[in-house]
Amino acid sequence: MPEQNFKNHGRYVPAYHFIAPTLIMAVTVVTVINLFKSTKEGMWTAGMMVAISLILWILWWYERAFALRAQDRAIRSEENFRHFILTGKPLDKQLQMGQIIALRFAPDDEFVALCQRAVNEQLTSKDIKQAIKNWRADHHRA
Repeated sequence: MPEQNFKNHGRYVPAYHFIAPTLIMAVTVVTVINLFKSTKEGMWTAGMMVAISLILWILWWYERAFALRAQDRAIRSEENFRHFILTGKPLDKQLQMGQIIALRFAPDDEFVALCQRAVNEQLTSKDIKQAIKNWRADHHRA
């Protein structure tokens, strides 16, 4: 696996991020066209097909959202524990979730100071990631 850094840490799964939404969009377009072209007898079936395509969009969106929310909670807990081990204190309550997620890439020797900077300077997650000198890879992000 190549060394992870700010420029390459984003993760895309082509089947999920590109192919699935394209196919769902195609199904939605075809079902809507079918609905408008259907006869009175076929209106119920065509309407149900549109509903199913909308359900696919909802499922596609929330399966990712729920997985990320669960992982974000785990990251917050892990980083809070790491901060406690290093300092004897929990993370500052002013840190926002995005900041904590970005801080997971900081190695232990940069972590505590960067946590303090993030609070004091209200750094964005992008600012935090760019401030990291020795990137700590996370290859297990959902």
